[in-house]
Amino acid sequence: MYIDRVPNRTSRPTVLLRESTREGDKIRKRTLANLTCLPEHAIDALQRILKGEKLVSLAERVQIERSTPYGHMAAVLGTVRRLGLDRLLGPKPSPERDRVLAMIVARVVAPDSKLATARGLGEESALSALAEALGLDVVSSDSLYRSLDWLLERQAEIEAKLAAKHLKEGTLLLYDVSSTYLEGRRCPLAAHGYSRDGKPGKMQLVFGLLTTPGGCPVAVEVFPGNTADPSTLASAVAKVRERFSLKRVVWVADRGLLTDARIEAELRPHADFGWITALRAPAVQALHAEGVLQLSLFDEQDLAEITSSDYPGERLIACRNPLLRAERARKREALLKATEAELEKIAKAVSRTRAPLRGSDEIGVRVGRVHGRFKMAKHFRYEITDTSFRYERDTAHVEEEQKLDGIYVIRTTVPREEMTSQAAVAAYKELADVERGFRCSKTDLDIRPLHHHTDPRVRAHVFLCMLAYYVEWHLRAALAPLLFQDHDRAAAKQQRTSAVAPAEISPAAKRKKARKQTDDGHVVHSFRTLLADLATATRTRVRVDGHAVYQLSRLTPLQERAFELLNLPWR
Repeated sequence: MYIDRVPNRTSRPTVLLRESTREGDKIRKRTLANLTCLPEHAIDALQRILKGEKLVSLAERVQIERSTPYGHMAAVLGTVRRLGLDRLLGPKPSPERDRVLAMIVARVVAPDSKLATARGLGEESALSALAEALGLDVVSSDSLYRSLDWLLERQAEIEAKLAAKHLKEGTLLLYDVSSTYLEGRRCPLAAHGYSRDGKPGKMQLVFGLLTTPGGCPVAVEVFPGNTADPSTLASAVAKVRERFSLKRVVWVADRGLLTDARIEAELRPHADFGWITALRAPAVQALHAEGVLQLSLFDEQDLAEITSSDYPGERLIACRNPLLRAERARKREALLKATEAELEKIAKAVSRTRAPLRGSDEIGVRVGRVHGRFKMAKHFRYEITDTSFRYERDTAHVEEEQKLDGIYVIRTTVPREEMTSQAAVAAYKELADVERGFRCSKTDLDIRPLHHHTDPRVRAHVFLCMLAYYVEWHLRAALAPLLFQDHDRAAAKQQRTSAVAPAEISPAAKRKKARKQTDDGHVVHSFRTLLADLATATRTRVRVDGHAVYQLSRLTPLQERAFELLNLPWR
């Protein structure tokens, strides 16, 4: 049997199902059916069957083998390449460089241990698409550790390239210090010190971060956990002068870091080094006692420049923030009441008839514990004997301290013609951007707790997290219109009446926050939830007639907007 198409002059050909037989020397044809009324695809299928072909269903021809989250990795890896971070790590491709890139991307999209990252980069795993994009073959945890060692050897060179890219002579340089905790006690850097993470029983390490005025990280240094914040400054200054070859910068650091001793030892010897910091509370009180800092300065303004012979060649900018004043008063009163409640317990223990508390030494120890907890000893007067205990609030001392509530003094060497008082105060407040870097490193990038046990591996891990934050910082800046953060900071600065006043967000950010929606109708996200949304854009391996191909899913309008903001193609 076969299908025969008989042409007609003015109409479509006639399609006939025929059978042919041989009778002697003759071939006879017999029409079995007229198929002209059938659709063309049915006629083609019947014709293929008559020719002996085996027809299979679409499901049998096309098999979806595996679908993996891909959009978030494409966004992060694309940003890494757009920033040129791969070239900063090394001008030539190498297995070590590719594994470091994989760890940086994985640290942003799915922070985890090196063992979990190695498993994720394996075949048919969550990060397999990343491994394929970077051309990685077999990835083991040992190979990732070796790549960390490779990265640490190049830290100085990479930081110098970042500094050359983002810093220039005369720039502001933000510096701050934080700490984190480790698991175990074998690391040489681990030591008992002040815990900023609320883990006083854990071994600590300290790390200092150098950033641009906007908070973009350029360098990080790790110190033992018992290192005092001011003593880290010498290393940072040496790095800037020797490694970055910057001779003229303005250091911006917190009052607890830029102490008088550190300024004299590290900054003042370099004539072209300036600084912006703030005075500590005792120094502010001393200025008030001398009559230099008068409260009448703030009758009609919140900022005033003053001079003092104790700070020759420097500008002192006194500021008064009413919100800070109210908050300090509230906090002090809460601490005073909490202290009084604990002291009252001691007084009752001394006066009770059954098993009373006795001995001035024992009573003093109990009182010391209370003041060690609340730090309010200066506001109380006591009478302690072996058999009695009396206390009262020093009201006069409290009222004297209240006079300076909300007042802080900025200290700088930058001349007035180069930087106004408002600009100096605003520059000091930019230290909040460094704090944001610490917060992102500890929450988004899981820099803590550290499980490494050697000095080089700890340093390499912290540097890797800094590079991951470098990528995240640029991602946040580009994706700001879709995030719960102010994407129009220029408008926010314009509507701010004073650098001392609380920061205001732009009208666009206020609308976004109130509606939970952008002006163009997209849902507003946090950075983490936006990455999770991008992860729903998948990369699927499809096998068609035995041949494997990869197919990317169609982007949603929100995902299209995200890739548009990142200036990346979807591929």
